[in-house]
Amino acid sequence: MTVNTIMLLFLKNLLFTLLIPGSVGFVVPVFLIPHPEARFSVGAIIALLLLLVGTSIYLWTLIDFARHGRGTPAPIDPPKVLVVRGLYRYSRNPMYLGILTVIFGWSLLFLSTTILFYGLSVAIGFHSFIILYEEPKLMRTFGTAYVEYFQSVGRWLTLRMRPIS
Repeated sequence: MTVNTIMLLFLKNLLFTLLIPGSVGFVVPVFLIPHPEARFSVGAIIALLLLLVGTSIYLWTLIDFARHGRGTPAPIDPPKVLVVRGLYRYSRNPMYLGILTVIFGWSLLFLSTTILFYGLSVAIGFHSFIILYEEPKLMRTFGTAYVEYFQSVGRWLTLRMRPIS
């Protein structure tokens, strides 16, 4: 890949991240609380860990999409190669899990049932999008490679790994 191609891919991933996951996982949850007040507690420490872990999961999967898939998470510019490495060995949707982890971290940090219900709504939206759009699209795009991956790795989490050829 040329430097220009790498820079363009970086910019597309950055733009998508700021617009979609940035809004869904950071902007909206914070705006749902009129006057956010986080108090130092064990719960706050756990919440901050969830925020860190969720953000790390998202960034790791974003890098795998760019580096190995040669694409972005945006449906208009998806990876050109099926990504089945890294966290994608344990979940077909770790990026969504990362974003949900961030949202639930905000909910715990602010002790907010509003953010909790927002997170549950986002989870239902993600699940519906995956079943109705992503999985059929991936089946058409990657064929038997995706079928094998689909049968080997769980939609949300796989505790026992089966080999992917």
